[in-house]
Amino acid sequence: MERSTKWELVPAHFGPLWSYIEDDEITDIDFNGTDLWITNTANERKKVEEHGVTKEFIEKFSHYIANNVSKPFNKVENLLEADTDTLRISIVHESSAISGRSVCIRKTLPTVRMTRESMITDGYCTKEILELLTNCVKARMNFVFCGEPGVGKTEGIKFFSQYIPANERVITIEDTPELHYREINTEKDCVELMVSEGFSYTKAIKTSLRQNPKWLMLSEARSVEVKYLLESLSTGIRGFTTIHTDDVRKIPDRILNMLASRTDADRMENDIFMFIDVGILIRKKQMEDGKIRRYIDQVCFFYRKDGCNITFPVVLNGELIEWCLPEPVLEKFERMGITPFSREGGSED
Repeated sequence: MERSTKWELVPAHFGPLWSYIEDDEITDIDFNGTDLWITNTANERKKVEEHGVTKEFIEKFSHYIANNVSKPFNKVENLLEADTDTLRISIVHESSAISGRSVCIRKTLPTVRMTRESMITDGYCTKEILELLTNCVKARMNFVFCGEPGVGKTEGIKFFSQYIPANERVITIEDTPELHYREINTEKDCVELMVSEGFSYTKAIKTSLRQNPKWLMLSEARSVEVKYLLESLSTGIRGFTTIHTDDVRKIPDRILNMLASRTDADRMENDIFMFIDVGILIRKKQMEDGKIRRYIDQVCFFYRKDGCNITFPVVLNGELIEWCLPEPVLEKFERMGITPFSREGGSED
């Protein structure tokens, strides 16, 4: 589906929702046909009393969105999706959402919500895990972030990609503008590619190879395009991507299942362990005070040694379980003069 990304936000058309659109502390706005729920940057989800969202407003709002993206919205065409530079909007028609027309608005602002300090104090990860992962970026390793939808995989990419040197060209490939790499890293070299009906993920990856990239950021690996991503990484280009799985140790199998044929899978299994270096699983859980805590639950390294494909977990259940890293991983740090768990050696802070 082709999406519009450049239409202007008009406050009047957002009516009682506009105050939440304006508020940078709000990340998600959800209307279920009756109730309005909002989520803030502290990961608190609250029901709004006296929200003023009426059936008439939702109908007008849906019409406004449909006009802006030139898409029908009715009983037959019962899903309406649209993006702006900072919003992802999804509306489900009442013919399918029998509880009432459902509206979800997710905000993707060009900011990095996490800092080194907040990650440690909020329990996102320990200092040792943070140093290890930032040093993995500096050592030019390839990352796969995984976890359930809405867990914060993109926020993870936004934070760790800050450690890419300014003179190394980054090409981002997305179907929805969420990474905002150019706006966040204003002094760095970046080309942003947007996927559409006439410009698929596969074509975007192939095109990017002729644009002198040092890094590729694929917002999500969903299907056969992962084959071309692996081929790109095999040329020495570095990369970040996300996938949906609930355990870092399942990443290789998840990638194999995306490939078009068994022949592709058999041929590329070794490539996964050669060219994917780091897997990170992000989870979230609700605390007793109602806040939702996001945290790095698992980290592992992938590599090949003596003809074998090896998965090496270093973080499980949020705890660092291995300080002694395997030789093939240590070699990548040593080439860059980096001590894995230190903020000093090789640091560009």
